[in-house]
Amino acid sequence: MRRERGEDICQLVEHFVEVFSRRMGKRIEQIPETTMNAFTAHHWPGNVRQLQNLIERAVIRSDDGVLPNPFSTAQANTIPPIASRGRLRDREAALILQTLRAAGGMIGGHKGAAVRLGLKRTTLLSKMKRLGILQPRQRPMSEFDERSELTI
Repeated sequence: MRRERGEDICQLVEHFVEVFSRRMGKRIEQIPETTMNAFTAHHWPGNVRQLQNLIERAVIRSDDGVLPNPFSTAQANTIPPIASRGRLRDREAALILQTLRAAGGMIGGHKGAAVRLGLKRTTLLSKMKRLGILQPRQRPMSEFDERSELTI
């Protein structure tokens, strides 16, 4: 992606925000102008995945319907260590645990974690098994925190 194609970046930002907010069950009502300007001003070395990953992280961090600026150093320090660094497997497990907590331990159903993640219930169960995450009925939800032991 090139900087002179700012309108394309705006369209991509809006598209990815819509995709990730739907997948995570979050409502993003506003993309502040400063955040959009940060996306368009950033030098993108041609890889759309970088933009996609930044937007996904921003949607995860959003809790008030406003997309946070992923370039803000003050906000970057509030990202939990497992979400910002580490292996993909660790980040996937953290996202599943976070989504399970947000869904009140429900895996299936229209408000369950699987729908929020954009997965089939059986696919989520398979991922949980692979990552060593026990189903909520096997373990109290209060034990699902960032320090949960995972068989990784």
